[in-house]
Amino acid sequence: MMMDERMMRRCFELAQKGLGSVAPNPMVGCVIALGNRIIGEGYHQKYGGAHAEVNAIRSVKNSELLKKATLYVNLEPCSHHGKTPPCSELIIKMGIPKVIVSNLDPNPKVAGKGVEQLQKSGVEVIHGILEKEGDILNQRFFTFHRKNRPYIVLKWAKTLDGFMDIDRSDPDKKHHYWITNPELKQWVHKWRSEETAIVIGAQTAINDNPILNVREWEGINPIRIVITKDSELPKNLNVFNNLAKTIVFTSLNITYSGENILTIRLNSNNRFLKNVLFELYKLDIQSVFVEGGYQLLHSLIEMNIWDEARVLTGNKYFQKGQHAPKLVQNASQKTIINEDLFEFYTNHNSI
Repeated sequence: MMMDERMMRRCFELAQKGLGSVAPNPMVGCVIALGNRIIGEGYHQKYGGAHAEVNAIRSVKNSELLKKATLYVNLEPCSHHGKTPPCSELIIKMGIPKVIVSNLDPNPKVAGKGVEQLQKSGVEVIHGILEKEGDILNQRFFTFHRKNRPYIVLKWAKTLDGFMDIDRSDPDKKHHYWITNPELKQWVHKWRSEETAIVIGAQTAINDNPILNVREWEGINPIRIVITKDSELPKNLNVFNNLAKTIVFTSLNITYSGENILTIRLNSNNRFLKNVLFELYKLDIQSVFVEGGYQLLHSLIEMNIWDEARVLTGNKYFQKGQHAPKLVQNASQKTIINEDLFEFYTNHNSI
């Protein structure tokens, strides 16, 4: 059992390398072992590319060894034809006699069918190794399929006196005020690169005119989502440039046009935000990084529809302005970065 856990933790390490590149697929790592010796390994590197099992099998120099080997993988091998052929069929074809899995796949297209196909072909299958750790690794994927919505990461910065924005009643104060240090700005851009989409409300788009890309980090620009409901957005905002795709959710009879711009109109009612999340689910957007403003963040907190929160406290005072949202949970992690505070929250009871 200890060796199985060691091999599975190596699968987790490999899988993590796919963060930000494989969604809406899960992060998957695979190890092939002969006794206690690893003879092959691989991970799912990019959406549409070869799966972890394929890359691991290809890495084994002597394919004859596969007939005596054990394949470890953190998620149940797929059994359906998607962008790539089924991994279960390849495992059977190569004569691998034993497969050890951490998590079964919640995707209805797989959901136990991969394990069943392997077992029917005489492959010994064990699952449930480090299942809880595997669940945490792929919490975006599992939340997406179990709750029919994206995995939701909230983020905001606040001052030492608890404000997230300046007083906007002064018409001259329309530009963005950065609260934390440059190192944390780089952290934020890294976090953006790890999620499928980044979400803001109309007032944040208008007041800050953000670009919402990952220019401070090497990675893929997320899809930009603006939730405006009853407000019209100026056509010259940065979110309408061609650096990334932008989706605008509104109840108004307006179409925002452009090569990478999609307008989705929804009824203006008390389910507007929930309907937005369901539309994102239908669009295969597995995770979202919500950066403001206050009303959007507060609404998600009030409805208890969030999974993580990352709160940055800068070494500044505003004295007046927009108060930051508040959480009833205690932070599970606190870190000081160049005199600024980073707090990490998890919500285990989100709906």
